[in-house]
Amino acid sequence: MSAVTGADLIEAADEMTRVLHPHHERDWSVPAGTLTWSCWTTAAHVAHDLLAYAGQVAASPTDAYLPYDLRVSPDASPAQTLTVVRACAGLLATCVDAAPADARAWHFGPCDPAGFAAMGVAETLLHTHDITVGLGVPWQPPQRLSTVVLRRLFPDAPDGAAPDVLLWMTGRGELPGRARRTSWRWRAAVD
Repeated sequence: MSAVTGADLIEAADEMTRVLHPHHERDWSVPAGTLTWSCWTTAAHVAHDLLAYAGQVAASPTDAYLPYDLRVSPDASPAQTLTVVRACAGLLATCVDAAPADARAWHFGPCDPAGFAAMGVAETLLHTHDITVGLGVPWQPPQRLSTVVLRRLFPDAPDGAAPDVLLWMTGRGELPGRARRTSWRWRAAVD
């Protein structure tokens, strides 16, 4: 299994922009799928997580998240917010690719750079899905990136089409013969 890299993060952010930017003039105050957050807040959340993960990889704290936060201006348009997401994905990609593979930083235990990259890809894909559901835009996460996330964060995932399995693993979709999941947690920590 190959490690998740900065290129995967950029690919996920580019996919988010590709699918959502054509709809940037729509009403992003509507709920993002089944979330209580709006589509805009969900996009800002993705940027927040990507920057938080970048800080973890860069500083390598061993016991908690760094005490800082990203605040996307509430006046930012959806298009501007997508640009912030892309910028934060670039920062995380740079940190992941620059870090030695044996580096560790805290995410509910010691997590390697590839784990932070996988979480960044997952956050981007899953919340893109939430926003597309909220906006009524048909879309499913890409096969290759879904496979990468499942291999790294959900080693107990069942067989099936990777996008469908990823959505099911995170309570966003159905799989034939399986009950819908109402709680879940990915496995990012190593060692």
